[in-house]
Amino acid sequence: MIHTEPSSTNGEAQTIVETALRSAPPAELEPGKVYAFHTPTGVHKVDLTGPATAPDRKTGTTTVRDAASFHAYFEKHADDDTEVYADADRLTVTAILNAHETDGPRFGDHILRLALRETEAWKQWAARDGKLVDQEQFAEFLEDHLPELLEPSAGEMLEIAQSFQATSKVDFQSASRLASGQRQFQYVETSTAKAGQKGQLSVPETFTIGLVPFEGSEGYKLVARLRYRIGQNGLVLGYKLERPGDIRQKAFADVVTAIGEHIEQPVMNGTPG
Repeated sequence: MIHTEPSSTNGEAQTIVETALRSAPPAELEPGKVYAFHTPTGVHKVDLTGPATAPDRKTGTTTVRDAASFHAYFEKHADDDTEVYADADRLTVTAILNAHETDGPRFGDHILRLALRETEAWKQWAARDGKLVDQEQFAEFLEDHLPELLEPSAGEMLEIAQSFQATSKVDFQSASRLASGQRQFQYVETSTAKAGQKGQLSVPETFTIGLVPFEGSEGYKLVARLRYRIGQNGLVLGYKLERPGDIRQKAFADVVTAIGEHIEQPVMNGTPG
């Protein structure tokens, strides 16, 4: 004898289960995880590890090159607990935008950093500081940097550069300091047409230049003192900048001051931990 009641009972139970599942409210799944479900047709996977529609919080390091850009980003993202540090050795100002709160810790991984860069003009004047070169090279350097020459004027310095180029084939014999503050060089012509003729060339002993130390910063005046040597290879010339390191430090301090005037948080001397 064949009994069919159990089969009918099982079918009814399965229908009840499926109906209950279909009527159950949807479950909220957490992004960043993989879920697996048993279905009548097998195991179904839901992968939520892909990119979310929006990040949970702000992270990352943003680097800017001038104080104006620092202000713009800072005002958009900073809060009362943001910490700001200035490091004169590294020429950086760093803001930890999500620094620890007074009542508890935060991640500290949303960072704004101002990393100053020296201008090309500053680097070029610094590279020649204290070095002696021949007349032609010295004259060419002056001609290439006329915009930075303040006193004597660019026009006067151009005349001096041209004088050095015109006397590149003479024999310099001596130099003396004049009451006017100039250095006077005595020379004898060596060219065939003017051989033996004597002449003089006067050059300012000091000259003032204007340089912008960092991209986006203010300009500063520096004094350059003439350096020279008369030897077997003739006259060699150069300059020595007066305390360029102090000007560089002042320029950085002025940038930090400008930042501090636009924010409520104190600017601390150092680097974040």
